[in-house]
Amino acid sequence: MDKISGYVNKIVYRNEDNGYSVVEIFGEGEEKTIVGILPDLSEGEYITAEGVMKKHPLYGDQLSVEAYEIQAPEDAAAIERYLASGAIKGIGAALASRIVKKFGADTFRIVEEEPERLAEVKGISSRMALELGSQIAEKRDMRQAMLFLQNYGISLNLAAKIYKQYGPQLYTVIEQNPYRLADDISGVGFKIADEIASRAGIRADSDYRIKSGLLYTLLQAVSAGHTYLPFGELKEGTERLLGIELPSIDMYVSDLVMDRRLVVKKDQGDVLVYGARYYYMEMAVAKRLLELDGVWAIEEGEAMDMVSRIEKERGVELDPLQREAVLEAAKRGVLVITGGPGTGKTTTITALIRFFEMEGMEVELAAPTGRAAKRMSEATGREARTIHRLLELSGMQEESSAEAHFARNRANPLEADVIIIDEMSMVDIQLMQSLLEAAAPGTRLILVGDRDQLPSVGPGNVLKDIIQSGRFHVVRLTRIFRQAEASDIILNAHRINRGEPVDVTARSRDFLFIRRPDANAIINAAISLICRKLPDYLGISMNEIQVIAPMRKGALGVERLNKILQEYLNPPSPDKAEKECPQCVFREGDKVMQIKNDYQLEWETKGLYGIAADRGSGVFNGDIGVIRQINSFAEELTVEFDEGRMVTYEFSGLDELELAYAITIHKSQGSEYPAVVIPLLSGPRMLMTRNLLYTAVTRARSCVCVVGLPETFLAMEENETEQRRYSSLDKRLEEM
Repeated sequence: MDKISGYVNKIVYRNEDNGYSVVEIFGEGEEKTIVGILPDLSEGEYITAEGVMKKHPLYGDQLSVEAYEIQAPEDAAAIERYLASGAIKGIGAALASRIVKKFGADTFRIVEEEPERLAEVKGISSRMALELGSQIAEKRDMRQAMLFLQNYGISLNLAAKIYKQYGPQLYTVIEQNPYRLADDISGVGFKIADEIASRAGIRADSDYRIKSGLLYTLLQAVSAGHTYLPFGELKEGTERLLGIELPSIDMYVSDLVMDRRLVVKKDQGDVLVYGARYYYMEMAVAKRLLELDGVWAIEEGEAMDMVSRIEKERGVELDPLQREAVLEAAKRGVLVITGGPGTGKTTTITALIRFFEMEGMEVELAAPTGRAAKRMSEATGREARTIHRLLELSGMQEESSAEAHFARNRANPLEADVIIIDEMSMVDIQLMQSLLEAAAPGTRLILVGDRDQLPSVGPGNVLKDIIQSGRFHVVRLTRIFRQAEASDIILNAHRINRGEPVDVTARSRDFLFIRRPDANAIINAAISLICRKLPDYLGISMNEIQVIAPMRKGALGVERLNKILQEYLNPPSPDKAEKECPQCVFREGDKVMQIKNDYQLEWETKGLYGIAADRGSGVFNGDIGVIRQINSFAEELTVEFDEGRMVTYEFSGLDELELAYAITIHKSQGSEYPAVVIPLLSGPRMLMTRNLLYTAVTRARSCVCVVGLPETFLAMEENETEQRRYSSLDKRLEEM
């Protein structure tokens, strides 16, 4: 650990939101630079800082501060230097000189303990004296708090957040119930709170710890897509987390039910435990869907004549199921259309749009992701937006909020007669609730998707549960149309879905299987495909080829693949700035992905002469972009996402990004790429499933390249098991 002491000469840069500062200090006859979370540091103060000395490529040696202490100035000259620095608003050089002349070496004690006496100095009123005293007391309180929190191993970044949240109350929180931090502060999970609690001497079997552990176990289940856990699994998961055996959790669950944090339901002898907000989300979605599911009387003969006119206009012939979809959409408030690739979902959507436009109705189109919305626009010739943009995402929510706030809601509904949502398998329960809240009574809702795709990344299993409930009319498109029959991607996807063996030895223009025996051989083949063969074969760039893999960890996990692919696709260069992070090195030109929904992140698009053309907020889990700039001085990194949306990240927020040369199959949902490369070797049976393989293959538009072992591919085809997702929207619909 390196140590530097000296007077603060200049605050070169400070981020007022998080306290990150670049500071020049003068000590031992030379000027040095320190960087870190230093929110309370002022020019003129004397600091002793500890940390790691790093060499910045542009700015030279810098001490990255991990702990520091500010020492009160002791002699009159040091006191005057501090007061004259502007550290205390309202005191300049002349006034500082008069104060020190009046009180001498006792000045600092007077300022801290008897600030009212400052009124004895010419130019300072009694009111001003009290204001100066208040400023100094606040600085003193913050310094004491930062030192106190450092004793518990709390980083400077987190310490600043804790002080901002609790102020002087933080001592009570840390000493009595540090698990509150996990509830109140963004970025603090159970594990950080538990570590602090251990240092604070909180017992391993304390009620606070067990209740917090129960809530965290449910929160982890939500992250895995569940809206509830069976009672037994909740108990087992909490015991694993806490590292203790619990004879019973009934009392703690009951207390949390009383506090309205949990909901407990019985279902055919099972006891299901929900985080309260997810239970009520499912209730709200079920209620709203049933409210929208009205029935309209139509003249079927006239409707069929309109369908015939649409067919003539577009030069297509709808099959009976597509015609049924149009007629049922005209009659019903809620309709589900499901089918695999090549079964005419897009043609059906286009016919529906035209039908309702002929009726003089306002139609809105949306999809869960930007890529899916773009595809919908290109296929239909009509504007389609992400659901977040349709609902007019607001950036006005609290910084700590993990939820989206939309301008469109029950009080300000969408002005649409018909809402058509594509890629419904990706819509989670939270987004579905927001969408339904914004649908005015009488709006027709048409939900389109492939029920055999993987479920949403977020919690719930909305599309499957709606179909499973049997409460709404469902049109299942099954015919593979002639133009789709020319694609081995589509034919093989349907074979996979039906459990029929795919001939991996067959020659094909768009479905290639390259046999390789081990991980390194698979990676070498993938690099060859991406760097040379596929760009030449398809006439596309390397960036348009996406590697999608079943797992995050392991020899062919996306974490290892990304490090290797980065070296080949975007190697180090003197012309490319870099930022080293715990998870990886980010480099200008890297392909990256946002890995959590962040509703506060602001973006803008550039028009002529670099002037902002559009602004908004919200970057979402799975969004992929390219790093355009890394500014080490400002501690910022800029990413360009789809549609030219430029987003600036502070270095402290880079845990929301990861490299995206390779992504998991789950994260690829709703996206389509000109070509995909799928490395397959081996993996856990519960993960290597038919619907995972089906989802992977259907991500490609022009070419699929599977690289690996044919026996693994065939084993996945035969593995019908699906990872169990605990959701119950179907039960809520049946109850109502």
